[in-house]
Amino acid sequence: MRSDVVKKGESKAPHRSLFKATGLTDEEIDKPLIGIVSSQNDIIPGHIHLNTIVEAVKKGVLANGGTPLVFPTIGVCDGIAMGHIGMKYSLATRELIADSIECMVNAHGFDALVFIPNCDKIVPGMIMGALRMNIPSVFISGGPMLSGKVGEKNISLSTMFEAVGAYESGKINKDKLCEMENKSCPTCGSCSGMFTANSMNCLTEALGLGLPGNGTIPAVYSERIRLAKEAGKAVMNLLENNIKPKDIVTEKAILNALTVDMALGCSTNSVLHLTAIANEANIKMNLDIINEVSSKTPNLCKLAPASDTHIEDLYWDGGITAVMNELSKKNLLSLDCITVTGKTQRDNIKGITVKNHKVIKEIKNPYSETGGIQVLRGNIARDGAVVKKSAVVEEMLKHEGRAKVFDSEEEAIEGILSNKIEAGDVVVIRYEGPKGGPGMREMLSPTSAISGMGLDKSVALITDGRFSGATRGAAIGHISPEAAEGGEIALIENGDIISIDILNGKLDLKVADEVLEERRKKLVIPEPKIKNGYLSRYAKLVSSASEGAIYK
Repeated sequence: MRSDVVKKGESKAPHRSLFKATGLTDEEIDKPLIGIVSSQNDIIPGHIHLNTIVEAVKKGVLANGGTPLVFPTIGVCDGIAMGHIGMKYSLATRELIADSIECMVNAHGFDALVFIPNCDKIVPGMIMGALRMNIPSVFISGGPMLSGKVGEKNISLSTMFEAVGAYESGKINKDKLCEMENKSCPTCGSCSGMFTANSMNCLTEALGLGLPGNGTIPAVYSERIRLAKEAGKAVMNLLENNIKPKDIVTEKAILNALTVDMALGCSTNSVLHLTAIANEANIKMNLDIINEVSSKTPNLCKLAPASDTHIEDLYWDGGITAVMNELSKKNLLSLDCITVTGKTQRDNIKGITVKNHKVIKEIKNPYSETGGIQVLRGNIARDGAVVKKSAVVEEMLKHEGRAKVFDSEEEAIEGILSNKIEAGDVVVIRYEGPKGGPGMREMLSPTSAISGMGLDKSVALITDGRFSGATRGAAIGHISPEAAEGGEIALIENGDIISIDILNGKLDLKVADEVLEERRKKLVIPEPKIKNGYLSRYAKLVSSASEGAIYK
C-alpha cells in the first residue's frame, strides 16, 4: 500500500508512535489510510453541515475495511466576498486548495481519498488536487440549498442581489428587501440555482468522479447522508481495483462534462474550471472545442437565474443521470467511460428517465438546438470571451451600443447606482482579469444592479473579469487578452460603438484599426493594484482566462 512509507518496518516506529498519539490502534494503522478532505467551516452556508457528511463517509470507509483520517482545506463564500476586495481571493483559492491537497497527501502517505467540497472554487480545486495526486478518489458534495419563497415566487441568492438594484431604483421598499433577505436562503447547502457551485457538483457526475445524485440531492435530505456512506464504500472498491482519477477523467469524460454543461446551462465559470481540470489531467482543451460541443448540444434546462426553477426541481425531475440519458438518445455522450461506481456511464444511467419534463426538456423539443454557453471572438477578444447564452433574453442576443467604460468593479457599481447607465449602453469593466484584478473577480453586483433596475433587456456588460453563475443577461466575461496584458479591451473609450452577436459568436469594437493603433501607442497600463501578499504572487504566476487561469 502507498501508506507503507509511513507505517511499515522497524524504521517507522517513530511514525507509528505519532499515529498512536492520535488514538489509532495497531489494527487501524495496518488498514488502508483513507484521507477525507473536508472544506467544512462555520461561515459558508454550503459548508456548515459538512461534518455530517464526514461522519457518514467515515462509516462507509470503516464498514469496508479502511481507516478514515480527516483533514481540511480553506474555502471562500463567493456571496459574502462579492463586491469588495474579498472577491479578488476567490478564484485564487482554487490553486491554494489543489496545492494544499498535494502537500497533505504526499506528506502523510494516504492510500485513497474522499473529497467533500460544496461551493464554487473549492470543487474544481479539489478535482485538480485529485488528478495531481492520482490515487483512488471519490467526490461527495454537501448538496444544494432549497430555494426560498416570498408569496408564490421561489427565490434564491441571485434574486437577493437583484433586489438591491430594485430597492435603489425605488421598485421595492425596505420592508420588502428585509423580507427577501430573511427568506432567500432558507437552508444550508450550496445556493439553490445553477450557479457555479451546483454547476461543478453536477459536472462531477458527468466526469465520473461523483456518484449519481451527487449534484442534485438537496443538502437537507437524508438521502444525502446515505449517499455519503456509499461514497465511503465506493472509495474502498476503487482502491481494491486500483481505479484512479486519471483513469476516469479522460478526454472523452471531459467532452461528456462539456456536453452536460451545455445541456444544463451551467455557469460560465465551468469553462474556466474545466479548462484547468483538463490541464491537470494532461488533456488539451481550448475555447474552440467548447463552441464545437455547444453547436451540437441542445439546451435542455433553464434553471435559476435563467428561470424560477432550482436544483431541487432538477432533482425531482430525475437529476443529472436523467439529463445524460436524454442526451444519449442523440448519441451525444461517450457512455463507455468508467466512473467511481466501478461501472460505466452507460450502466449508471440505464433506466433513469426524466420524470415529467417540467425541468428537463425532451431532446426532440429543447429550449434551443445549441448549448447554454457561447464563446465569442472579435477585435475586443482575440483569444475569446464567454457568455451564458441560455440566460440572455432574446432581444439581447444581438446588440449594438455605446461603451460606458470603468476601470474597476467599484467604479462600475457607483456608475450604475448613480443612474449613469442608459438603455442601449454596453458597460465595460476592465483591469479585473486574472492579473489585473488580481484574481478575476465575479461581477454579480453590477449585473444584478442592472437587472434589478430593469435594464437587463437593453444593457450589455463586457469584462475581463468573470461572472457568478447567478448572473443573467448579456453579461460577457473572460475577455482575453485582458486589459492588464494590453488586450484590446484596454483601448475602448467612452462612446465607442460595440457590436455583440451572441448567436454567431462575435464581439467587435467598431473603431478603425489605425485609430486603435494610435490609442495603443498612448496606452499606459496602471500599476498593480496589490503589491504584496498572496495576490501579488498570484498575479505574477497566473495565465490568461482562455487557458483556465492556471499557474504558468
